[in-house]
Amino acid sequence: MRYFWIIPFIACASLTFAAAPADEELPDSRVQEIIQKFAEKETEFAKVRQLYTYRQTSKLQEYNDDGSPGGKWEMISDVVFSGDGKRSEKVVRAPVGTLQRIQMDPGDEQDLRTTQPFVLTTADLPSYTINYLGREKIDEIGCYVFAIKPKKMENGKRYFLGQIWVDDRDLQIVKSFGRGTGLQKRGSDFQYPKFETYREQIDGKYWFPTYTIANDVLQFKEQSVRIRETVRYEDYKQFKAESTIKFEEEAPAKPPAPPAKKQ
Repeated sequence: MRYFWIIPFIACASLTFAAAPADEELPDSRVQEIIQKFAEKETEFAKVRQLYTYRQTSKLQEYNDDGSPGGKWEMISDVVFSGDGKRSEKVVRAPVGTLQRIQMDPGDEQDLRTTQPFVLTTADLPSYTINYLGREKIDEIGCYVFAIKPKKMENGKRYFLGQIWVDDRDLQIVKSFGRGTGLQKRGSDFQYPKFETYREQIDGKYWFPTYTIANDVLQFKEQSVRIRETVRYEDYKQFKAESTIKFEEEAPAKPPAPPAKKQ
């Protein structure tokens, strides 16, 4: 999965979020309990998603200064399982890109794989500062709203900086808004767009990412470039390995010997 547009590694630009309207004040102990519980559910989901195949369609459009469409980039890939059960990505369509004003980098590619379909597992919690903002409804779904930012960044790693909406019943992320971030080499000028990712419930239990959109202006040192990116995750299907187990047939039991006749 290759991300989209951009130019090099990433600047950790700040995002400012207004507190969501809160129906109730939650004590810190309750907030921490919710965080732990939804991280556990997200950990379950991360494992479950590894058992699904799906198609990912990523498109990026850049715009000229006059607002007209410029170059574009597209990739369609299928996440599949081989006959021996190994999971891999198969590129279905990847026409030659025509981007002129921006270019993709490894940070973009990693964002496509992990940052945009953001999952906050129990193992990830120590890497982030998480602040409770309040409660909000998303399409009539009651949600807890949290602001997320990395505590400390390591070279070569990508992080999520933004806001998440957690279903107050299923305790899973149903929407995220933010951008990918990471350490930037001195003197480099890499910019990454703000994006929104929406999830839908698949198979009646877990919430899977189904749509990401970014419509942003990248502020480089020498120029500003407007971009629009969309990512669709479709046709989720659970992979079920089929195996046949054969048992050796037991030999029929010998009939008991007739009792000895008395003389």
